[in-house]
Amino acid sequence: MPDPKPIPIVLDVDTGVDDACALLLGARHPGLDLRAVTCVAGNASLDQVVANTLLVLETAGRTDVPVAGGARRPLLEPAREARHVHGDDGMGDLGLPPSTRAADPRHAVELLHAVLTGAAERGEPVTLVPLAPMTNIALLLRMYPDAARGLARIVFMGGAALVGNATAAAEFNVWHDPEAAAVVLDAAAELGIPVTMYGLDVFYDVRVTRAEAAALAASADPVARLAGGLVLFQCERFGADDATVGDAGAVCAVLLPDGLRTQQLPVRVELAGSWTRGQTVVDQRADRSGGSLDHAHDPHGLAPALVDVALAVDAKAYAELWLGTVSAGSSASSSPSRS
Repeated sequence: MPDPKPIPIVLDVDTGVDDACALLLGARHPGLDLRAVTCVAGNASLDQVVANTLLVLETAGRTDVPVAGGARRPLLEPAREARHVHGDDGMGDLGLPPSTRAADPRHAVELLHAVLTGAAERGEPVTLVPLAPMTNIALLLRMYPDAARGLARIVFMGGAALVGNATAAAEFNVWHDPEAAAVVLDAAAELGIPVTMYGLDVFYDVRVTRAEAAALAASADPVARLAGGLVLFQCERFGADDATVGDAGAVCAVLLPDGLRTQQLPVRVELAGSWTRGQTVVDQRADRSGGSLDHAHDPHGLAPALVDVALAVDAKAYAELWLGTVSAGSSASSSPSRS
């Protein structure tokens, strides 16, 4: 039986240590056809995000993938970076030389529209994987709703059913631009785009050990060395013996959907709460007796966006998928393995 065709994907990033982990997976895995990468301000400034993204793709030997910069700030609020997590350069302060290539001159929204229009014309819909604040995606779906014809689905890293990180209630990507997240969910409901939310309920579960990262960092393969350096940076920063691969888990979910337990639930984004702005309000009342009665008497009504919310993950399978991919160019003696 011939191998299935690679899945066409586009990543939208704010690179970011964990975005870099995701980019390496998306760029190298043979089961994915990485069509483009678009950038948005988030973990670092837009210019730094573009520079980091170009560097990661050049390291992976993927200078064929177009990279475009997009929104420099959220729709309504100033940009708020996360260098305290990702380092001064936004990508682990590894001291790597910059990429020699330039970004695509188009705005990210224009590149997304072109890629998705072409995908629709060829009958090859693309999986869009936003790993960042969804400012670019909100602008795309409001400016060019026809782009939905080229979308198979959206798998985004963001939100949570139960926890927060930027605040007690809100996850960083959604908190950074909650209006954009709300627009994307509303537009997806209107345009019939399936959506999967890979949020904090599973985000921290997929982990790589310090020893596995050290084996990667010792490799002769530049992709493995970068992957190992990124994980080791997190281990050092947080004083831990392992670290999450973060956003890379959302890319794993495209490759290995059976490793994710999801439930289709109504989701809204809180825009006004003093303590809860940016929270994804995941309606789980259907799980208990009388849920339908509660919905009928809820003055807000049922949220129009029905989202496949990730609630559990096969963390071992996803970690092995990431490790196996980023170490694919390593020698057998230096490749990390799990018992």
